[in-house]
Amino acid sequence: MNKKIIGIGLVAVAALGLAACARGGRGGSSTDSKVKVALVTDTGGVDDKSFNQSAWEGLQAWGKEHKLSKDSGYTYFQSNSESDFANNMSSAVDQGYNLIFGVGFALHDAVADSASENEDVKYVIVDEVVEGHDNVKSVLFADNEGAYLAGIAAAMQSKTNKVGFIGGQKSDTITRFEAGFTAGAKSVKPDIDVQVQYAESFSDAAKGSTIASTMYASGVDVIYQAAGGTGTGVFTAAKEINEKLEAESDKKVWVIGVDRDQSAEGNYTSSDNKESNFVLTSTIKQVGTVVKDISNAQLEGDEFEGGKTKTYGIKDGGVDIVTSSLPSDIKEAVVKAKDQIKNGELKPTDGLSK
Repeated sequence: MNKKIIGIGLVAVAALGLAACARGGRGGSSTDSKVKVALVTDTGGVDDKSFNQSAWEGLQAWGKEHKLSKDSGYTYFQSNSESDFANNMSSAVDQGYNLIFGVGFALHDAVADSASENEDVKYVIVDEVVEGHDNVKSVLFADNEGAYLAGIAAAMQSKTNKVGFIGGQKSDTITRFEAGFTAGAKSVKPDIDVQVQYAESFSDAAKGSTIASTMYASGVDVIYQAAGGTGTGVFTAAKEINEKLEAESDKKVWVIGVDRDQSAEGNYTSSDNKESNFVLTSTIKQVGTVVKDISNAQLEGDEFEGGKTKTYGIKDGGVDIVTSSLPSDIKEAVVKAKDQIKNGELKPTDGLSK
């Protein structure tokens, strides 16, 4: 590229930045894109193999699609603890990001506070509702719908009539997972024992492993986890058990993944030296697709739906379940229920509505 053109571009960017400051906002522009997008993660992190990772993968795909470079047109700010939320929001604004995603319900206050201070910056909060701000869009998912299907699969797979649910922190979001899963399991076996426990953390893999090990020891043979980074410990516990068993053992235990296809986390070698897998299925939450779509809409100049809440479910492709590795009878039951949810015939409880 001609050096003179680059120089002119830099001057223009500087001028736009000064104009933004003059308007009272700190959200600037980029040499690569008029929309600069940042994610502020919750404590699970972008490598949690779950919720945050899905969001980051979606943003990376958006950046690649528009030939942007990380830290030029898009980036993420890692939160290692809740005390990082506000600072990461401030850093994103200070560095000129003008579309900021708060990934997770725990970022409610940080998003609301930052939005109040920076009215020229657009915010999206995922899995929570922030009211009273025209520059904040709230995004929810009907997690109970995918969880209901996971409950059907778990109940049909279980040989012990005991299944488990491990949540991260109690919240409306995780309640949807728990309620849907329990309802789905009981729709198949009304007397099934559904054990529920919360780790009170989305980043404590060791605690997730301990809880899962205790559940498996009590006779649970399928665990659905909605716990972010804590959930990685559930896979660790299942692997330790299954590696000591033959691949076709009736004592084999299973994990159901969450938010993205986590089947790769279930690969292991059994005691009879066979390559096997213990992930029964995974529920899918299209966080990455939503991040990408909203970012594209802003880049194309669409009106920002600030002050509004949108819920994505099975009907519009926001929630789904992986069926490729399910036994044929379980797959048939899951697909049937999915179709019923899609056409409105079946409405799984979210544990919140009266």
